Amino acid sequence: MIMPSKLFPVEILLNILINEHLQEYFCLTFVTETKLTVNIPINMSLMIIQPNNSVLAEQILDASEKGCSDYIIQMHEPENFMIAFEKVNHLGDIRRSVKKLIFLPVQDDMNNRSVLTNILALRETGFVANILLVVPSLQSSGDCKVYDMITHTFVGSDEDVQKPLYLDRWDSCTGHFERGVNLFPHNMSNLYGKTVKVAAFTYKPYVLLDLDPSLNSLGRDGMEMRIIDEFCRWVNCTVEIVRDDEHEWGEIYENNTGVGVLGNVVEDRADIGITALYSWYDEFRVLDFSAPIIRTAITCVAPAPRILTSWDLPLVPFTWTMWMCLVFTFFYASFALSIAQRSTDNVFLDTFGMMITQTREDATSWRIRSITGWMLVTGLVIDNAYSGGLASSFTVPKYEASIDTVEDLVDRKMEWGATHDAWIFSIMLSEEPLIKSLLSQFKTYPADILRQKSFSRSMAFSIEHLPAGYFAIGEYITKEAAMDLEIMLDKIYYEQCVVMLRKSSPYTAKLSELVGRLHQSGLMLSWETQVALKYLDFKVQLEVRLSRARKDLEEIEPLSIKQLLGIYIFYFGGVVIALLVFFGELLSKCSKPSIVL
Repeated sequence: MIMPSKLFPVEILLNILINEHLQEYFCLTFVTETKLTVNIPINMSLMIIQPNNSVLAEQILDASEKGCSDYIIQMHEPENFMIAFEKVNHLGDIRRSVKKLIFLPVQDDMNNRSVLTNILALRETGFVANILLVVPSLQSSGDCKVYDMITHTFVGSDEDVQKPLYLDRWDSCTGHFERGVNLFPHNMSNLYGKTVKVAAFTYKPYVLLDLDPSLNSLGRDGMEMRIIDEFCRWVNCTVEIVRDDEHEWGEIYENNTGVGVLGNVVEDRADIGITALYSWYDEFRVLDFSAPIIRTAITCVAPAPRILTSWDLPLVPFTWTMWMCLVFTFFYASFALSIAQRSTDNVFLDTFGMMITQTREDATSWRIRSITGWMLVTGLVIDNAYSGGLASSFTVPKYEASIDTVEDLVDRKMEWGATHDAWIFSIMLSEEPLIKSLLSQFKTYPADILRQKSFSRSMAFSIEHLPAGYFAIGEYITKEAAMDLEIMLDKIYYEQCVVMLRKSSPYTAKLSELVGRLHQSGLMLSWETQVALKYLDFKVQLEVRLSRARKDLEEIEPLSIKQLLGIYIFYFGGVVIALLVFFGELLSKCSKPSIVL
């Protein structure tokens, strides 16, 4: 805008405010019912909105999405702007922790003074740190207009946060401020004990609540809880825990309400949400995320493979495909032998004998001798291969196939799960057929049901592999259950844990700065180790970590009856069948009438 020769006092003040306090921004939005004349710096652009209460939110949303999220407001009913501004915070995709709002008077009278100061009592104002009210002063006289600079207290006790805070006074005749103080004092460096509400529930090792004071004087601990406590030590705030243990992580509904940690944050019952919250897409649309604090890997502990039962030990040396080939070879050789000898007498018995390297008593025909020769060679190879495999099976224990990958989990059609659907939020939008099949097998159960299933070998359980090598494991998995579980080799997916806040929360930037410092110092890894050693069940951790090495620790035992049981089963089973056939033949012969010539 072009600076005219004559400016109103409020316009002169506005130019000073822009040059001294908004110089670092590249775009401003003017929401004014009257024309304002200002001199905009060359490095700054502006948008002008003629407010229309019926579409005011859409007007502000358009400016915000274009990056013009600092506002100069001059309206007869400024509370309408705050209501629309709060609506835009929920609808828009642009997030900024530091937004500045400057409210100007429409006319220099005392009625307008109360209209502006009443804004500070609105609930919507409590979510914005940098608000400046330019209020006509009682000391204005004649041509000298005096304006008071007022904001809300924002920091300190809950009773004082909405109270007006007098900052400075500007006189149009002198053109100077009386005190020359910072007109946007709330830079989040000192909250003077302000209460910060944190939504959380107990989930080791992220958050532990209701601790014995002898273990922790605050009664709480955990990797993420330490971040919040460190944050409040840094900016001088007071932590208040908001709990919804029944719904754990919870969910957010389409009308922007919800339950659990997520619901507490989206409905502003809490300022901050923690407890292993990942960078979920649906939640990012309605909430703000801090910088990532922990990179976690999600995998499963599945039923460990057991030593194969002894009855099928004779079948172990060959695969089922090999056994099918042997059966085909047997019948094919029997068919060839029956053609060669032009008879089916003892065909199957002779063929079986040759496959175990037992020759025929008579082999007069060259056709029979050729078939006998190659069958004896084939039998020799098969017998030696089988003998070597069987000896290996007796020497080295054979185990069932283990569940190592996502494909194994899907192929076994084994259900996997936990106490909440939050474990699959990160992969629910996947279009991969394998992941879709995996999602269909995910089930949620109460903790007591999961504890029972951990002994039934019918289910796998989702766990987290943390950066320092420890595991986040549900309390429903005990040491006894962990002894029969084995961790998968593959990870289902990786995720970044974040702190969730309301959109454009004034805490986001400061919290992300702290997270960067913690990573830089290595404290996150140190805290994980400290919390794990102090609070986690070390026996369960050890069982899970070494679960893949259990087979290496098996003791070599001397050959016993349990290794030979399968062979005896086949042997005695064959003897019983042979006896039944023998007696059956005797009975059939006895039942035939004898013919005497």
